[in-house]
Amino acid sequence: MHEVTRLGNGLTVVTAAMPHMASVSVGLWIGVGGRHEPDRLNGVAHFIEHMLFKGTERRSAHRISQDVEGIGGYLNAFTSEDHTCFYSKALRHRYEDLLEVLFDMLLHSRFDPGDIRREREVIREEVAMYLDQPQQHVQELFNEIMWPDHALGRPLTGTFGSIARIGRRELRTFLGRHYTAPAAVVAAAGALEHQAIVRSVRRLSRHWPAEAGPRGEPFHGGCPSPRIRLFTKKTEQSQVALGFRAYSRHDPRRYALRLLNIILGENMSSRLFQIVREDRGLVYSIYSTPSFWEDVGDLVISAGLDAEKIEPVIRLVMRELRRLTVEKVGRAELRRAHDYALGQMELSLENTEHRMMWLGEQMVTTGQLMPFDQVRAELARVNGTALREVARDLFQPERSALAVVSPWRSDRPLQRAMAEGFA
Repeated sequence: MHEVTRLGNGLTVVTAAMPHMASVSVGLWIGVGGRHEPDRLNGVAHFIEHMLFKGTERRSAHRISQDVEGIGGYLNAFTSEDHTCFYSKALRHRYEDLLEVLFDMLLHSRFDPGDIRREREVIREEVAMYLDQPQQHVQELFNEIMWPDHALGRPLTGTFGSIARIGRRELRTFLGRHYTAPAAVVAAAGALEHQAIVRSVRRLSRHWPAEAGPRGEPFHGGCPSPRIRLFTKKTEQSQVALGFRAYSRHDPRRYALRLLNIILGENMSSRLFQIVREDRGLVYSIYSTPSFWEDVGDLVISAGLDAEKIEPVIRLVMRELRRLTVEKVGRAELRRAHDYALGQMELSLENTEHRMMWLGEQMVTTGQLMPFDQVRAELARVNGTALREVARDLFQPERSALAVVSPWRSDRPLQRAMAEGFA
């Protein structure tokens, strides 16, 4: 059972009672992420995420960890394109301890100049680490060409240049403008009582500003031909990211895309895994992933492989994409995708943390919860014709982008393979 309460300051509280569980998971969600940052301060949301662990007016960084781990719990956080989440999990009777720590971090962090200098170096090392990991680097290159001149195309961690520009004033200004009560959601799941959570949150958030923060800029853009980016690097395994601009989280076609993705490359029984890896042994890994944001989305196919196999793999992938635009997916394959989608969702919701994540992400991004039965009904409406229509709409050159990290020195074979794929 899910319950929702909106407080007078605009803060939303959503809970799921799971009385048979021994734990409770709590998340403090803010509707701000990488796409809300100005170019010159790229990475500021992620920097703030780091700094909230560095100490408050009441707690040192060590005590923040100690107050959660000392009761058998754990504490973590992440920053995405359009939201940030601080979350924790502990035994059921410790929920108030978790809320106390989370709100203290958000509302009373010190942003000590010395801590900022040290954490800037930590983040620089994080940026360097991702640049040295081809599997991560290729995704950042893909985003650059898929979302040119837009915040979605910039790395969430920032760049060496932008991180150097972020100081105490920039951090506190961005926090004050964006981390407001109306932009926030407290989500909790486990052995809990909704009104008890509401009472604690109301007390802890009573001094939180109620002004709504500014929103991110929508994406406007297009290109008549595929965008291609080759990053030449000596590496034992090349990385490929081939993707297509897709649908927002509000588009009704997102259900068909979810099923299409399962059929294409989400799991080991998918077409790409079976054809490219199992049947031909051309890759170590190959998978596809959809993303849905407020106004846009994408579908990205990622692969790790030997440089000599890049061109034949792209041709194989393009062949399978073209096949989806021509042939209707059969009933048996569609049923397996449907059952996989529902099964994975139901299994994940057995876990208090996963259910909290499901509640929090929905509320912070859409402001409402979609009942599981409605999701089931929407997926059931998808047929083979709908999948083919989505494939025909998406798999077009003007929607596509290809990024490759490889020892290759010329992108001509990439251009040739893509041109043949769209011919």
